[in-house]
Formats: sequence, C-alpha cells, structure tokens
Amino acid sequence: MTLPTPSIEYFLLCPMLIVFSVAVVGVLVEAFVPRRIRYVTQVTLSLGGLIAAFVAVIAVSRSLPASGRSAVLGAVAIDRPALYLQGTVVLVAVLAVIFMAERTHATTDSKIAVAAGAAGLDSFTPQASAVPDSGAEREAERAGAAQTELFPLALLSVGGMMVFPASNDLLTMFVALEVLSLPLYLMCGLARHRRLQSQESAMKYFLLGAFSSAFFLYGVALIYGATGTLLLPGIRDALAAHGDSSMALVGVALLSVGLLFKVGAVPFHSWIPDVYQGAPTPITGFMAAATKVAAFGALLRVVYVALPPLHDQWRPVLWAISILTMAVGTITAVNQSDVKRMLAYSSVAHVGFILTGVIADNPAGLAATLFYLVAYSFSTVGAFAIVGLIRNSDGVEDADVSHWAGLGQRSPIVGVMLSMFLLAFAGIPLTSGFISKLTVFKAAAQGGAVPLVIIGVIASGIAAYFYVRVIVSMFFNEPTGNTPQVIEPGILSKIAIAVCAAATVALGIFPQPLLDLADHAAQLLH
Repeated sequence: MTLPTPSIEYFLLCPMLIVFSVAVVGVLVEAFVPRRIRYVTQVTLSLGGLIAAFVAVIAVSRSLPASGRSAVLGAVAIDRPALYLQGTVVLVAVLAVIFMAERTHATTDSKIAVAAGAAGLDSFTPQASAVPDSGAEREAERAGAAQTELFPLALLSVGGMMVFPASNDLLTMFVALEVLSLPLYLMCGLARHRRLQSQESAMKYFLLGAFSSAFFLYGVALIYGATGTLLLPGIRDALAAHGDSSMALVGVALLSVGLLFKVGAVPFHSWIPDVYQGAPTPITGFMAAATKVAAFGALLRVVYVALPPLHDQWRPVLWAISILTMAVGTITAVNQSDVKRMLAYSSVAHVGFILTGVIADNPAGLAATLFYLVAYSFSTVGAFAIVGLIRNSDGVEDADVSHWAGLGQRSPIVGVMLSMFLLAFAGIPLTSGFISKLTVFKAAAQGGAVPLVIIGVIASGIAAYFYVRVIVSMFFNEPTGNTPQVIEPGILSKIAIAVCAAATVALGIFPQPLLDLADHAAQLLH
C-alpha cells in the first residue's frame, strides 16, 4: 500500500501561519527583549501580525475556487465560510488587543494611577514607560502594569480559533479546540483587582473545559469506531452507506457536548456567568465574541458536512437545546444586578437565537448565522469595552447597576454608546441586532421551525426589559453617592469603540453588503 505524499499548501494556510508565527515571536520577545521596550514591541507586533493575517485572508479568498479546497491531506478545509469566520475572528482580535493594551497617563494621585493602569485590563495593562519616574507610576506598576505576556497568549488563542472552523477532520478540530482554550484559561486569571475572583473563574473554566474536551475526544473515538474515518466528508459517506448505529449516535452526542460547551448553550453554560464576571473585562469581550464565532463555525461544519444522514436525530435535540438556551438565558438575566453577569446570561440567550439559524439546515440559515456572528461580535466587544471604563473611586471596576444611576447624565457619550449596544442586543430596529434576529428567524421559518421562531420572539421581548433597565438607570434615575467615574480611554480605544458603534448602526441601516457577503460565503466544502 502506497501512502500519499504529504503536502502543505502554504498559501492557503498563510493566515493561520502568520498568526502562529507572530505568537511564537511574541514569546521570544518576552524572553529576550528589554523590559523598557517590551510593551511597545508586543503591541506593535500583535497588531501588525493580525492586520497581515487579515490581508492574507482577503488574498486567499480572491484566489479560491467557489467550491473551496482542502489542505494538509484533507485535514483543513479552506472554503468561503472558513475564510469569512477567520476574517471575523481577526477583526475581533484587533479590537480586543487595542482594549488589552489600553493605558492612560499616570497622575499624581495614586488611586487614579491605579485606575489608569486598570482602564484596559483590571490594572494589569502595561504602561508606556517601563521605568516609573514618579510615585504614582510606581503604584501603577505594582498593580501589575508591566505584564506583556498577555499578547502572545491572545495570538495563540486566535490561531486556534482560526483553525477550529476550518477543521475538516475531528482530530484537527480537537487540537484546535485545545490550542484556543488553554491560553484563555490563563488569560481569565490575570486580573489584579479582584484577584481571587479572577483566579476562581479561571479554575472553573479550566476544569469544566477539561471535562468537555474529554467528552469531545471520547465522541471522536466512538465516531471513528463506527465509521472508520475522522474526515468529515468520510463520516457522512459512511453514515449514509451503513445507516445510523448506536455507536455513531453516542459519539455524535458526546462530540456535541464539547462544541455546545464552547458556544455556551444550556445545559453546558454554567461556566459563563462566573468566568465573564471574574475575567478581566477586555478578555471577557474577546471570549464572548471570538470564541462564539470559532465554535459556531466548527458546529456548522460538523452539522452541515458530517451529519446530514442523521438529520432526523440531531434536529430535535438542537430544538430542545435552543429553546432551553433562550429561556434560561433570558429569564436568569432579568434579576441580575451586575452588568457583566447580565451580559453573560444575555450571551447565553443569543446562543439560542443563533442556534435557530443552525437548525434551519438550509443555505439561508447558514448565511443568516454568519451574518449574526459578525454583527453580534462588534456589539459585544464594544459593550464590554464601555463596561471596562466604569470605575469606582478606588480604581476598581464597578458593574453594579444600582451604582450606575445618573451615569448617562454625567457621561452622556458613554451612556449613549452603551445604550446603543444594549438596544442592539435587544433587537431594536435600526440596529444590527434587529437584522440579525430577523434573518435567523426567517431562515428557521423557511426550514419548518415556526414554533421555535415564536419562542425566540417572545424571549426577545422579555430580554428587552433588562437591557432597558440599565438605560433607565443611567439616564432617568437620580445619581447617588456611589456613582462611579468613567476613565478616559486612549485614542486607539476611542477609535475602536467608535468602530464597534458605527458597525452596530451601519449593519442595522445598511445591512445589504454584509448580507450579500454572508450569502456568497454560505458554501461549505463537501
């Protein structure tokens, strides 16, 4: 038997290779570059690498045939959905790196100096100067303002997120899952204020993530035993030829646990509120957006490429999970007093909405899901960036809704921007959230899931309550003595927040270009 000669299609893989290469260089920078220039080097390297990767995604997409191509002996599928999702992940990562690198000028007040260091990442963001020349700057550095290893960790995670939705066999998908997850476990525990809470959230995420990975890997083993292959098209052909077997069904169920854990669907969502609340806020925004994009990309590929023969088996299960996810996320968010926990349960509810597009099981559902992921990502990153700027007098992040009374009156721009993102989450017309829900619900109705659409509309109506409650507190309640301050962001962060706001509005008013792009991209490699 002659084995095929291994070949690596470097051009097709160059977006992922660029990100991984920059991450490795970032690790070397941590080891060899002097501390005084390490921060500037890491930020420049990270942003430059991500921008280069985005350019590479565009270059690959222009040379790719409509049907897509496989690479590395079929282990990686380079097709339109994969490139679309990779580009989305990279854009989210650019915004996230800017927020991670946020810093403000230190002042003579040590508390404000700590807040300045905290503005981006709960006071562990690097300062411009590695050699503090004032007591305030020394205070900021003691608060953890000189850590720069965050940037290569973020890039390693981004690399895994780019491979995950492009994986064409289950073993590659598992490796990508671990590569994207392990850096996130570390990044969640890097907050210096609320250090114990942050470390607790990282430990919870790690333990539950390890269990979900074990389920995923056991499912891969059972599917391989039932079909004799790990390639997704091969699994589809084997299931179609031999029919469904008990081993294959159990394997698919276990595999789904790992994927649904990553997207945060009920009943695998228990880690989300604690991790989102305890992690540094820019990391929370990064996870809430980029991880969902990558995980839903992998879920779409498994469902649409490998599991068409089991359509009658997996669709009712996803129906139940989608309904539970919308209901639990919406109802639990109603009584949350912490904005980050509220947004965490909101993200769970949005997973249920996105699942309606997956359940549609038609090209319109795939396109609607792709559009939803982009629109939701920009709103989520922007919302968490705003939340990260709101601090109490000690420079510690304050996300208590009761303390935000009158915040919009004192800082109207911040109040308006956050209100815009919250209204998008609620699905109010003229925002990206309205178009997103409209497209997935329409696709689900076309796929015969009208009852699911009705439940989604009811859940959206209930969800509007807790979003509007925050807006009312900011603009219509009288300020209290506990009203927090808004930290002045840097110029790059202002631009990034403005980009998120502009995308949220533009996709609500002029969504057609992105809808056309998503429709053009909705063609998986089979």
